[in-house]
Amino acid sequence: MPKTVTLYHNNRCSKSRAALSLLNVRGIDADVVNYLDTPPSFEELQSIFAKLGADSPRSMMRVKDALYRELELDNPTLSSNDLLKAIAAHPALLERPIVVAGSKAAVGRPLENIEALL
Repeated sequence: MPKTVTLYHNNRCSKSRAALSLLNVRGIDADVVNYLDTPPSFEELQSIFAKLGADSPRSMMRVKDALYRELELDNPTLSSNDLLKAIAAHPALLERPIVVAGSKAAVGRPLENIEALL
């Protein structure tokens, strides 16, 4: 079990609250980042993306959100850095919850992704 676990959290989101509860039940003291109040920097987003091991930052974005469509982020010519910069500028685009544990990360949709990470 990694020493430091970080939860990118939105308290208004039931999945995010469920992830926090899961960590608490497991006795894991997480650093909770309310990412709408304290948005991750572009560099932090790059690190999270790398730890997710995903093909595209879209895996950590709220792709069904109206803002995603308004900003035309579905454009296939956008680079990973373009997408990460969009999240940095508009943290509401970040999917939630995301747990980072050591060198790995998981989007908690479904929560089983977090279970597998732990």
